[in-house]
Amino acid sequence: MMSLDNLYYYVPTKKSENPKTIERDLIIYCATPAGITAAVQARRAGLSVAIAEFGRHVGGMTASGLGATDLGAAEAVGGLSKEFYNEIGKHYGKEQQYKFEPKVAKAIFEKWLEEHDIDVYFNQHLDEVKKENGKITEIVMEDGTKYRGKIFIDSSYEGDLMEKAGVSYHVGRESNSTYKEIYNGIQFGGPHHKFETWIDPYIVEGDKNSGYLPGITETDMENLGYNGKADDSIQAYNFRICLTKDPKNKIPVPKPPNYDPDRYLLLLRYIKAGFWDAMNLHTMLPNGKSDLNNYGGFSTDNIGMNYEWPDGSYEKREEIYQDHVTYNMGMLYFLANDSRVPKDIREEVSEWGLPKDEFVDTGHWPHQLYIREARRMISDYVMTDNNCLGYVKVDDSIGLASYQMDSHHCRRVVIDGRVVNEGDVQIPISPYPISYRSIRPKVEECTNLLVPVCVSSSHIAYGSIRMEPVFMILGQSAAVAATLSIKNDVNVQDVNYKELKEELLKVGQVLEWDDSIDYDPVEAMKKTFGKKTVKR
Repeated sequence: MMSLDNLYYYVPTKKSENPKTIERDLIIYCATPAGITAAVQARRAGLSVAIAEFGRHVGGMTASGLGATDLGAAEAVGGLSKEFYNEIGKHYGKEQQYKFEPKVAKAIFEKWLEEHDIDVYFNQHLDEVKKENGKITEIVMEDGTKYRGKIFIDSSYEGDLMEKAGVSYHVGRESNSTYKEIYNGIQFGGPHHKFETWIDPYIVEGDKNSGYLPGITETDMENLGYNGKADDSIQAYNFRICLTKDPKNKIPVPKPPNYDPDRYLLLLRYIKAGFWDAMNLHTMLPNGKSDLNNYGGFSTDNIGMNYEWPDGSYEKREEIYQDHVTYNMGMLYFLANDSRVPKDIREEVSEWGLPKDEFVDTGHWPHQLYIREARRMISDYVMTDNNCLGYVKVDDSIGLASYQMDSHHCRRVVIDGRVVNEGDVQIPISPYPISYRSIRPKVEECTNLLVPVCVSSSHIAYGSIRMEPVFMILGQSAAVAATLSIKNDVNVQDVNYKELKEELLKVGQVLEWDDSIDYDPVEAMKKTFGKKTVKR
């Protein structure tokens, strides 16, 4: 019998009577792909390393359902990131592979950690950061465990270490005027993931007094804002759900705790209007599995229900996490079982189930919520859409990003009596370099911290940078910089870029895009989307 008892983000840990003190050259917070590549690189360079992982698993999203890699240009991927996808390829008898089962990604990460003798400590909930003279001296966990190091790397999706270290950051969408951008802030009119027809928002259609259907975040016309205006909302989270049709490996999606079919009345109304696209973005993975992502007007993105995550307490995040479990699992259960759903759709959804051989300890459901964005550091250099579009090029590259500027919807609003999603942006770009200055704080804030995930960037630039292959690239580059900082006994801000560049090239990082490579960003972007939405 499957159980969801272990499907959680946070359970408090008790103070140990005899807490450990762990001392290493490099301390890494969170075993995400960025954290793992940082650790492997540091060990290859001869540093001692420890990873303090918040949860109970390694590999972040890459090992938790995101098997259809958001790639961009394969030629832009170098170093350990490329090595990882080569390992994936080897597993499947190919040279390189960017689509894979979650368990395969997890196995490769675990092999790397074992081969390089890297200690990973689980259930390490950061409680306190101690600093002296601008340097972190130790970080202390909820259970009392202390980590001391020369350099610290925050590879969490949330930037928790960065925040507790007193480093400046931003949450939400900047205005276009903040960094002289054109695709930031509130964005109405995106061509994707929208309602393809007029959908009434009221519980009783046409009756304003009946109240609004669940899932609508803004009903006051005066608060809608305008394109380019700043706000505090963030793009939606979801689970990247690994599914299968294989009857020998399939478990029906269960009814989740706190299931409420009324959460999906808007989806039902959309279906009855003749549109069915919520499961269009099934990307097939090896061995008959798929990576189900958000698609269309109403799908797995739990729009507007994550605003408190970045700065929220662990308890608040646990609430949001469970709400997303209920929402995503509940949607699949609703579509497969609710008699109000057309029979052909119920049958289509029922063909899919959770794979028995994935996520065995969390009820076969992915353990990692997809934190598409949270905090973003503000350092001496902020990456913007000007970098993504090639209008401004940095001269201290530590790796390339190549995926389109990609923001999921941030709000679901009511305009003149109809439902409108807001926030989606999809802008094709060519590969471009990411600045070293964007992964280290301002010198006055912290001198021995590197941040390869919550990098210094605007909301819309982060929409391009925030891809797992790029995080692996930046994690490795951060470790190279950490090694030089320790070797030369200098602050991370004073690492000599010429020397850093030489070392990055030695480990196979791609720092400049070769324009002779045949790469069409528009065609690459088209691969993001599933079947076209058509009226039933």
